[in-house]
Amino acid sequence: MVEQTILNGIAVGELSDCMSSLRQSPDIGKCTFKATCKWVSGAYCQTEISDFFASGEVIHRDKTHVLEGDEPVVLMGSDLGANATEALLHALGACLSASFIYHATDQGIDIESLEIDLQGNIDINGFLGLNEEIRNGFESIEVTFRVKSDAPREKIEELCNYAQKRSPVFDTVTNPVPVNVSLADE
Repeated sequence: MVEQTILNGIAVGELSDCMSSLRQSPDIGKCTFKATCKWVSGAYCQTEISDFFASGEVIHRDKTHVLEGDEPVVLMGSDLGANATEALLHALGACLSASFIYHATDQGIDIESLEIDLQGNIDINGFLGLNEEIRNGFESIEVTFRVKSDAPREKIEELCNYAQKRSPVFDTVTNPVPVNVSLADE
């Protein structure tokens, strides 16, 4: 049995094989992810995430992941989960983290620790419709990488930039994306 090399918690051979397969057949990289958000009460909701489409087939997960969304008590919620804007910060941080670690691993760079601090600045007067001049969403997002590694700082800076360049969520929040909304017949 061949022992698998693990770097940064990732099986190096599997990552290399995956990237090689995608280089040979780029169409297998086309994915469709789905989520179903169900309102429970007040501002509280639950989003279920399970199967997705990748490599030309439906990928069945072993379990359904459930994310909880709510608002803090001060915003009339029950604080049973992160609010949607906090969840967006989580999604951005998680995607930047994965992008950073995958590319560090592909380059053979050992990362001792990685933390990403995110701060979103919002004025809820827009969301509540109290002032039409104020944007509904974040006015700005601040992202700070904290990285411990033996790699030179220039290489870490390169990885930070590359993580931004390759992160699907970073791309989604920094570039307009068509969002089509419809109302289903019940």
